[in-house]
Amino acid sequence: MGIDPIIQVVDLSAGYGEGPPVLTDLSVDFRRGRVTAVVGTSGCGKSTLFKCIVGLLRPLSGRVLVAGRDLSSLEEDELPKALARVGLLFQQGAMLNSTTVAENILLPMKEHTDLPAEVMDEMVRLKLQSVGLAHAAQKLPSELSGGMRKRAALARAMALDPELLLCDEPSAGLDPRTAADLDDLILSLKDTFKMSVVVVTHELASIDTIADDVVFLGRGGVLHYAGPLAGARACLVPEVADFFARRAVGAPEGTRSLLEVLKGKVIRPEARA
Repeated sequence: MGIDPIIQVVDLSAGYGEGPPVLTDLSVDFRRGRVTAVVGTSGCGKSTLFKCIVGLLRPLSGRVLVAGRDLSSLEEDELPKALARVGLLFQQGAMLNSTTVAENILLPMKEHTDLPAEVMDEMVRLKLQSVGLAHAAQKLPSELSGGMRKRAALARAMALDPELLLCDEPSAGLDPRTAADLDDLILSLKDTFKMSVVVVTHELASIDTIADDVVFLGRGGVLHYAGPLAGARACLVPEVADFFARRAVGAPEGTRSLLEVLKGKVIRPEARA
């Protein structure tokens, strides 16, 4: 997918326990400076790939290189330092509810830097300002709305000015307006901090808004497409075409939507003419 990738997945096989691999011999590059959406049907291995990228799951075989470094080769105590320049935005935010928003954002700075306290406090203020939460520094995460918690979690992910931001279903649980605002914020931060961004998502509206590139995984973790968003929309692979047309997988050609399939109201183009 391009020269100088920020992430290289090379012949990756991954899974859990004694079960069959979720991903088998997957190879794909993620381009530096781009927003790449990882999409596909449920159970295709999106989350498994995410865990391999951040070193939470060791591959059965193959490698994942992040900025040229193989995280799976590191010892457990070496991984946090290697991930210091990688921001992680988890699906539920994963904020510590017993500490304030400001203290949540301060944690990575205390862990990975030896900056003076006043410098870290100023950095926290600036990160909260960048996500529109300057007023919420002393609030607990439980006192914030869902959208505000996601923005606070994004500020924490940005605490160390990462070169790579990884987002796992960032719009999950948000209403459409709040989700759109979060998409705009991710784009703004990406441009401001010159980051590469990888987003695991199934939200078409979000993909249309933020994605430069798409990595589409099918059943069994098969790579169906990797390239620009426009190419994904024109892709003739049935699973990819069904996804972008909002059709149920395997639905009759001409079906307008999954809702119509469920209702037994399959409407073909000629019937609407």
